[in-house]
Amino acid sequence: MPQILPSILSADFARLGEEIASVERGGARMLHVDVMDGHFVPNLTLGPPVVESIRKVTKSVLDVHLMITDPDKYAPLFVEAGADQVSVHYEAATHLDRTLRTIQSLGAKAGVVLNPATPVSLLDDILDVADYVLIMSVNPGFGGQKFIPNALKKIRRLSQVRRERGLPFRIEIDGGVNHDNVEAIVQAGCDWLVAGSSVFHSADSATAVRDLQRIADGALAVKV
Repeated sequence: MPQILPSILSADFARLGEEIASVERGGARMLHVDVMDGHFVPNLTLGPPVVESIRKVTKSVLDVHLMITDPDKYAPLFVEAGADQVSVHYEAATHLDRTLRTIQSLGAKAGVVLNPATPVSLLDDILDVADYVLIMSVNPGFGGQKFIPNALKKIRRLSQVRRERGLPFRIEIDGGVNHDNVEAIVQAGCDWLVAGSSVFHSADSATAVRDLQRIADGALAVKV
């Protein structure tokens, strides 16, 4: 079943514990945490101490997305801080196989992320290692961007490869997810949908999560 992952990048950090509790009341069981270093992407966000603080107030799965230039150095620190799964960018990981296996050896799931201009075909030799693949449907670095439709083609391709090769990896999407495109994203084959602004910038984040999840669940019943 598809899952909505609220992205805390769009939350009010002065009320982060309350914000997390609200989306969990709406049914969220996974939280997306964007880590930016101001180098790989033009923005700075948070580090392991914040993840450690979040871990203390939630039992939800912490899905940490590293938008940084040195994932080998920092991924273990985020696992130690409480991340349940850590994804690294294909574009930033010099030794991707080793990086993913290191994350897994520490007890976390390991994912690989593709920027909008990076083709899915480059992952052919790593899909049997990765626990999940995250497709960026915006250019990474800032929240609130417009969805890039080509991401749907990439999800369909990954879903096809998964079926053909009998692989268990999950497919995740991040960027511009909202009520208007959730159905198409799920029907393309996506398992995990990261939603930031459409959740935390709504009138009620719990209701927003419930509404997005309802659309996602309903999409599976629609023939395409």
